[in-house]
Amino acid sequence: MAIAAPKSYDTSLGELLEGVGKGTHQLPEFQRGWTWDDGRIRNIIASLTQGYPMGALMRLECGGSEVRLKYRAFEGTHGISREPNYLVLDGQQRLTSLYCSLFGKDPVSTSNERGQKLSRFYYLNMRRCLDPEEDREDAIASISDKRVVTEDIGRKIVLDLTSREREIEELMFPANLVFDSQGRDDWFTGFIEHYGLKSEEYALWKDFKENVLRTMEDYKIPVITLDKTTPREAVCKVFENVNTGGVSLTVFELVTAAFATYDFDLRGNWNKVVRPRICAESKDIRTDLMQGVDETTFLTSMTLYTTYRAKRAGTKGSTSCKKKDVLALRYEDYVANLDALLDGFDMARDLLIGECVFRMRDLPYTTQLIPLAATCAYIGRKAFDRQPVKAILRRWLWCGIFGEMYGGANETRYANDIEDLVAAIEGADSQMRTVNAAYFQSTRLLGLQTRNSAAYKGVMALVFRENCLDFVNGAPMTMVKSMETPPDIHHIFPRAYCERTGLERTKWNSIVNKTPLIARTNREIGGVAPSKYLPKIMKDEQIDGDELRRRVESHLIDYDALAADDFDAFFLDRAKRLLDVIEQAMGKEVPDRASDETVAAFGHVLN
Repeated sequence: MAIAAPKSYDTSLGELLEGVGKGTHQLPEFQRGWTWDDGRIRNIIASLTQGYPMGALMRLECGGSEVRLKYRAFEGTHGISREPNYLVLDGQQRLTSLYCSLFGKDPVSTSNERGQKLSRFYYLNMRRCLDPEEDREDAIASISDKRVVTEDIGRKIVLDLTSREREIEELMFPANLVFDSQGRDDWFTGFIEHYGLKSEEYALWKDFKENVLRTMEDYKIPVITLDKTTPREAVCKVFENVNTGGVSLTVFELVTAAFATYDFDLRGNWNKVVRPRICAESKDIRTDLMQGVDETTFLTSMTLYTTYRAKRAGTKGSTSCKKKDVLALRYEDYVANLDALLDGFDMARDLLIGECVFRMRDLPYTTQLIPLAATCAYIGRKAFDRQPVKAILRRWLWCGIFGEMYGGANETRYANDIEDLVAAIEGADSQMRTVNAAYFQSTRLLGLQTRNSAAYKGVMALVFRENCLDFVNGAPMTMVKSMETPPDIHHIFPRAYCERTGLERTKWNSIVNKTPLIARTNREIGGVAPSKYLPKIMKDEQIDGDELRRRVESHLIDYDALAADDFDAFFLDRAKRLLDVIEQAMGKEVPDRASDETVAAFGHVLN
């Protein structure tokens, strides 16, 4: 939907600064603080005295129903309790710097280039401002709040501006009188009393007033004004576009600002309630599985859940969790549905752990948690605990993983997922679009070379799910063991051996030749042939061949081929076994196991 075209007005700087001081112009609460240092303040004052452009400002008209944001006054202002007419989206740093230095009467709290705190007043050196040979920035004096400049570790005063008389004698005009007509008149009265109307200094004053002060007084800034009907999504996008030099505004920050109008601290709620619950911080057995769930992920799941509930209740037409929908999330809906969605994330975590996904690094897709948690929240714990329901969720989970369907923007898929899953769980007709669209190719096994792939992590979880045992200590790779002595993915035929014997890297570095092993076991294996490391394990651990066979075969490995260093036989057999468990998890066949492409890649069919 098109928005009302923003209007641009050339606005007097003095009028803008007055608005800052009176509170007609304020800032959205989500804006970062003022950060400009002393050098940048002097630079912008110098540019202003010469009438140089300093760029447009952007503001949002207040009072609309589309965007309600918590606001705050500019730094340096005092006693503002009114609602603003405008919120400044772009221009905070410039306006704050100019207000504090040219309008406010307090020392400016800033810093030097090294970040050390400073308290400063600014002055215009009248002679240097009018000297064409001078760099104008050198004509802008930054003076400590004591209004003196000293040398020799404070023993010698070289500039004293502690009184009006001293300012006039030094021809140093206070910058904070530029837009203060009464204060400037009083200063000028003292100036005339000191120098007289026929003095050289009076001629200097007239020149200074005409060429410097009037330039500043008459300065206008283009101000782009967004209409109060501008939707939240547009405000968020505009802020991201104009704030390239600062911290990008996230959806969460804008929703936080909107909820703050209800005196609700969304950030605090996330830090104190939501994140600890999602990460299961109160559980006896801790896992980092859910630590990748961030604020925006949670809000997206909340939006998916609330829009689906509204659709089912007949109060909303569609299920959706696109950015615009998240930005439109109502405070009332968030509060009313928070506990249910947190329960949904608990169930999602339980399902993943039950499928042997124990750690964040092994989680194929954080994004898949969005529809999973929302679906679980809707069906509730009683339904979730039923085995037929878990079977539906498991199949959908693995189809999404091995179909590699959650790597990009998937808001439409999320909406399809919750609708399809709930329908299937309720026994209604269901399109099960993710399940039906999922497709895994046999040759994909060769492409799974690093843990960056969701399918790579998925294969490892399926090996865990087979109750695999560590080669050396025989321990099962349960959740507890995985957190106490975390296994990693290691080569079965060691890399050094494969490189030494000239095996094809595409094969030996693929997922087919990898399995989860603890670090100690990987060290025991070293870089030698399996026919060398297997007897060593039996000797060191004092186990017989039958026990080692049991441990090795729990990883879907042909023990005899491995012990004979028969890489080709091992490789074909394990590829077949991995495809078997993938088919079981997805509930559908891998259709190309005997295709020409598969035979060309593996040298044999994989049936």
